[in-house]
Amino acid sequence: MSTITIHPEGWTPAKGYANGIVAEGRVLFVGGQIGWNAEQVFESHDFIGQMKQALRNIVTVVETAGGSVADIARLTWYVTDKAEYLANQADVGAAYREVMGYHFPAMTMVVVAGLVEDDAKVEIEATAVLP
Repeated sequence: MSTITIHPEGWTPAKGYANGIVAEGRVLFVGGQIGWNAEQVFESHDFIGQMKQALRNIVTVVETAGGSVADIARLTWYVTDKAEYLANQADVGAAYREVMGYHFPAMTMVVVAGLVEDDAKVEIEATAVLP
């Protein structure tokens, strides 16, 4: 995929995400992924563990469609505990880079009252643009 990161002149640089991405190719919409494994079992009950698994699930779907992490253009995060997320910012960044490397697509994070799976602490959906 060929992408261009959009950064409006005069704006403070975005940290850990892009304000905008321009991409051309086939669009893949990845439904919300939570922190369970392929057998729908939670191996972790903490935010970081679930976040890493949700991101791994997204990467698996993208790779199954013929893409790579670099093809992910957008992530939307739904978290159930803002305080837990903020208290673990350094670990969030390290875990993100472990799975996604230094690829930072356009991102949105929304705090929600709950997710359909009671044990889920985070759900992440993605849009990828495949070559």
